[in-house]
Amino acid sequence: MKKILMIGTGGTIASRQTEQGLAPGLTPEDILSYIPAVKDVCEVHTMQVCNLDSTNVTPEHWKMMVKAVEENYTKYDGFVICHGTDTLAYTASALSYMIQDSAKPIVVTGAQKPINMDVTDAKTNLLDSFIYAADDESQNVNIVFDGKVIVGTRARKERAKSYNAFSSINFPYPAVIQDGMLVRYIPEVSCTGKVKFYYDMEESVYVLKLIPGMKPDILPFLFEHYDCLVIESFGVGGIPQSLVQAFYEEMEKWTAKGKFVVMTTQVANEGSHMTVYEVGKQVKQDFNLIEAYDMTLESVITKLMWLMGKKHLDEQEMRRLFYKTINHDILFTKRISDEK
Repeated sequence: MKKILMIGTGGTIASRQTEQGLAPGLTPEDILSYIPAVKDVCEVHTMQVCNLDSTNVTPEHWKMMVKAVEENYTKYDGFVICHGTDTLAYTASALSYMIQDSAKPIVVTGAQKPINMDVTDAKTNLLDSFIYAADDESQNVNIVFDGKVIVGTRARKERAKSYNAFSSINFPYPAVIQDGMLVRYIPEVSCTGKVKFYYDMEESVYVLKLIPGMKPDILPFLFEHYDCLVIESFGVGGIPQSLVQAFYEEMEKWTAKGKFVVMTTQVANEGSHMTVYEVGKQVKQDFNLIEAYDMTLESVITKLMWLMGKKHLDEQEMRRLFYKTINHDILFTKRISDEK
């Protein structure tokens, strides 16, 4: 029987009702007691690294989770991390870059309602996570939620209250769990190298969401105070005419000093493609901008944090590593090659 380590971090799944509202208060042992059927699936041990509402999770907490996995990697066959839903997609993306080529599964799960409520999704989500973690073919970082398996770099929380809170963006569900049975749609390609753990995450990333009528005076401040600017543009990507002059001035000033801009889109599905329209094509060509294509915003942000944590990468190496596929995070490699 597989040995799985359950790592508690707090979140709704571990919450109790207080006078101030729901707040994490249950231990991993408390949570586990609500799914006695797990004894027929795997042997579970528990530990807790923090006990937070996931709104308060930071890169420092990601490092704690990575450390818990690394220190116990040889002792267990897999890992299940219980996490709040609000930043769960960010954590799953971050762990996908901080723990690479893992032949053992690292499953991230949570719930929309606490596990101690009479009506809750927590029991099913947690038991499904153990079923997935105990399967021989499971590996790398994935989310298990509402009966679906979502690759760690491909999730987005799209519903605030419903049990089907997460969707897989621009990538199919590799598997589902139905009535306690795991059904795989996409076979795993076995990891052949040694698992790698990373801890350096640079937080100097800012996301600028474009809105109609935005004034350009925000750009000098952002370029000065952040090392990487992610621009969430409209549609397939572009810069509004009202921002073009300031954008060109700041790009010419700061790119020589090692700062980066990555263009993505506010549209969840189908990705960016800046060269389609005039508002994007000229800007991309003039500055050879890095473009996110089909990546989720969560994976863009966390991948940049990981890359900048490597320190002293030049523009060419940053671009090469950004476009390197890690845990299925980017698919449009042919388009990237065609545009060079």
